[in-house]
Amino acid sequence: MFLKKTCSAFILFGFSILSAGICAQTLTVYSAGPKKLSAELIKGFEAKTGAQVSLYQATAGKIMARYMAEKNNPHADVMISSSWGHALSLSQSGDLLSYISPNAKHVPQSLQGPGFVAQGAAALSIAYNTDSKVPVPHRWQDLSQSAYAGQVTMPDPAASGSALTLVEGLVADEGEKAWTLFKELKANQMIIPGANKAALAPVLQGSRSVVFGAVDYVVLGAKAKGEHINVVYPQEGTVLAPRPVMIMKSTQHAKLAKEFVDYVLSRKGQMLVAKQFILPARTDVKALRPGFDELKFLHFDLANAAKDAVKTKNQFAQIMR
Repeated sequence: MFLKKTCSAFILFGFSILSAGICAQTLTVYSAGPKKLSAELIKGFEAKTGAQVSLYQATAGKIMARYMAEKNNPHADVMISSSWGHALSLSQSGDLLSYISPNAKHVPQSLQGPGFVAQGAAALSIAYNTDSKVPVPHRWQDLSQSAYAGQVTMPDPAASGSALTLVEGLVADEGEKAWTLFKELKANQMIIPGANKAALAPVLQGSRSVVFGAVDYVVLGAKAKGEHINVVYPQEGTVLAPRPVMIMKSTQHAKLAKEFVDYVLSRKGQMLVAKQFILPARTDVKALRPGFDELKFLHFDLANAAKDAVKTKNQFAQIMR
């Protein structure tokens, strides 16, 4: 990717003088997640540095697919994904410029990877329409019961990094029982309409009642806007879906990319993360929703799960056909 600049030139005594103070580099960021968060982070970063940021916003699956399609002519300098597995895979393939920000000293080791770090994290939940007549569920298994027949949606793990993390976590915790649960959910007429927002839309509209594996910050944000929706964190535990921010090795703007990561992990940047009901990566920034200590998590090896990601997605898709 070539260096883009906007500059002003002045002519003085026959010499062209470049005003270096108003030259601005352009950083290209590929980001999954809330558009409002991306916009606010970029606005703050541009104001702080005078740089310009070009943003491509899409689902985790789409930004990864775009990056891979552009491998021979890479455009992205920084990527923010909802899939920890994507970051692990890119790290293992040598695609990342290893960088841990000084601000990461406030981030738990569990939210740091080999050369990259989390922007924040979401927890996977059961979301339900509070106007629906189905009983409030308390466990993942509840949604396979007849009371929820034809009432359940789920994000597609092929399109949603967080949904894939949930499948991986349940399979790591329960083994074959988890695959049996997905078969039961399919028999109970669960639908897979797309990524996170596509799965939530029928529940917000009332045509379905429950989302299996809703990204909690999306639901909490909708609830804050007055939607009749709420979340349940299942009794047996759920998975944490960290949102990695990483610098691509192909970047020609390494210094600026590092400054962007620093800004994301600054107190100001993390407060913007918290405003979207995402768990901030920094433990010294208050979350505006249930925090790490209030939730029960299923712990599993994310690196091993990433190695089997394609197999996991294929097995899930086979069940849901």
